Amino acid sequence: MRSMLLLAAILSAAAPAALAKPKAPAAADWRTPDAENVLVIDTSRGRVIVELVPEVAPGHVERLKVLARKGTYDGRTFFRVIDRFMAQTGDPRDTGEGGTDLPDLKAEFTFRRDAAAGVVVAASPWGTDEGFLKSLPVVGQGWSWHDMTQDGKVATWGSYCPGVVGMARDDNPDSANSQFFLMRQPYQSLDKRYTAFGRVISGLDAIRAIKTGEPVASPQDRMDRVRVLADIPAAERPTVRVIDPAGAWFKAEIKRVRKLKGADFSLCDVNIPVEVN
Repeated sequence: MRSMLLLAAILSAAAPAALAKPKAPAAADWRTPDAENVLVIDTSRGRVIVELVPEVAPGHVERLKVLARKGTYDGRTFFRVIDRFMAQTGDPRDTGEGGTDLPDLKAEFTFRRDAAAGVVVAASPWGTDEGFLKSLPVVGQGWSWHDMTQDGKVATWGSYCPGVVGMARDDNPDSANSQFFLMRQPYQSLDKRYTAFGRVISGLDAIRAIKTGEPVASPQDRMDRVRVLADIPAAERPTVRVIDPAGAWFKAEIKRVRKLKGADFSLCDVNIPVEVN
C-alpha cells in the first residue's frame, strides 16, 4: 500500500481557501505511536486506525484492548449514527441497550496533568490551556494553577474534535461498559461529560460514510474486525507514523493556523498529518 498523508481533523468550511499550504514535515517531525495503544478497525466502509491515549483514561483504554482481544467487537454494527455528530458501536446486542459481563467503568472525564505529561499547549485563553497530548486535543486548567493544588498538578480533559473517540454511558457517570462512539464532527459540549480516550488518526472518511439513523434502520455498516496493532502479524501489520506535537513543524503549524483564524481559533482547526503504509 502506498503511503498516504491523511488528516485526523478537518478545517471549518471557510478555512481551506484562506489557509496557505504548510511546508512538508521533516523526518524529525514524525513519531511512531506505541503499537500496544493503536486499534485497527476494519469496517464495512474501510479501515479505521485509532490511537489510544492511556495517559488520559487508562481504565477505558485497557477495556477497549481487552474486548478487542476477546473478539467482542468483531461484527458489531454502528446502530446509532447522527450526521454532524458521531457514530456509536460496540454493543454485543447491537441495540444500544447491551454490554458485557465485565464491571462498568468508573468515569475518567478528567486527568491530573504535571509538567512531564507531554501536553503541547496551542493557546491559553481565560486561564485555561488548550493543546494536544499525542493526537488527542485536550483542554485544562492553566499550568500556573499547579502552585495552588495539593498534588502540584492541574485538571485536564480530552476535547471532542472530529475523530475523537469517547465512551457511551447512561445517566450514571460510572456506567460505561463496552459501547463507544467516534466523532464525525466537532461537538465540544461533550467535554468533561463523556470519557475521551483516543482519536481516529486514519479513516475518518469511513466513519463519515456510515449510514445514519437514530437508531439506524436495518444497520448494515459494522466493524468486521477490531485488533490491537501489536497483535497483527508482522507481514500484514500496517506501519503508522503521526506528526509529533512537540516537533518544530507542528508548533509552526499551530502558529500559522492561530494567526489565520484569529479570535475564531479552535483546536479542531489544527490538522494532524499521518502516514500509513
